Amino acid sequence: MTPTSSSTASTASSAGVFDDIVRSESSLRRFLHGLPGVDQVGCEARAAGLATRSIKTTSKAFAIDLAIRMVDLTTLEGQDTHGKVRALASKAMRPDPADPSCPATAAVCVYPDMVATAKQTLGESGVNVAAVATAFPSGRAAMDIKLADTRDAVEAGADEIDMVIDRGAFLSGRYLDVYEEIVQVKEACGDAHLKVIFETGELQTYDNVRRASWLAMMAGGHFIKTSTGKVQPAATLPVTLIMLEAVRDFRDQTGQMVGVKPAGGIKTTKDAIKYLVMVNEIAGPDWLDPDWFRFGASTLLNDLLMQRTKMTTGRYSGPDYFTLD
Repeated sequence: MTPTSSSTASTASSAGVFDDIVRSESSLRRFLHGLPGVDQVGCEARAAGLATRSIKTTSKAFAIDLAIRMVDLTTLEGQDTHGKVRALASKAMRPDPADPSCPATAAVCVYPDMVATAKQTLGESGVNVAAVATAFPSGRAAMDIKLADTRDAVEAGADEIDMVIDRGAFLSGRYLDVYEEIVQVKEACGDAHLKVIFETGELQTYDNVRRASWLAMMAGGHFIKTSTGKVQPAATLPVTLIMLEAVRDFRDQTGQMVGVKPAGGIKTTKDAIKYLVMVNEIAGPDWLDPDWFRFGASTLLNDLLMQRTKMTTGRYSGPDYFTLD
């Protein structure tokens, strides 16, 4: 699922639009702290209300296939092997080998040292390789190491880079440091798309999620991503709602679209559909596309496949029918 030319054009760096704002720490702080505050009660109530929406059978079938196409099938474990990554890449291309009508996933997400293996397996399938970088998941490394990490992944064939921000710098109010880091990592990405991970479970407040969203978009991130999946809470509906509002408002102000990727803790078809309803209601139907919305997940795909089989055959497959990731 290679990014389209229109996608690339519309997510060009926003630095020119915000030059005056990012000229100093004080002006950047004024802008970020001048964003409207998040009404916690209202946000959580809106997310809970959207989560109760039901969809019809035909829409559910469409939603399941769309969710499959949006999955970044992920393995980020210390025990990862080249064999496991090859198997995961094969599954990403043909999630249900018994049903050729089942769509492929958007990407396979791995550590940088596994990029070449994933790329070789995926070939010209159209499934992207995403690599976590910048000292994932902590982000605790010197800048030259983070940039080398990024360049190594891109040189190995990564189509997408998932970087983590320095949460310590952000929470200390060193917003310009975070901004400049994202700009430098984006430059190191070359033609690869950049997803900026906030680790929202460590950002403490919804206001901080909104500020981080704008900061990452102003720095030119192609996607904003909730979490590494290593910290709880990871993705939640209220946090994702705030990020969807941010990308919607950013496009209204700049004309540029930025994608959103919730990651961590999304395990069931019911969960995925709740997120898709929210995307449609908050950001709008333009974001109902793998170029603009992704799920970072490892176990979600199997549940989507079981529900898909149930809708096409009328019966559930056992949980061991599909390969475990």
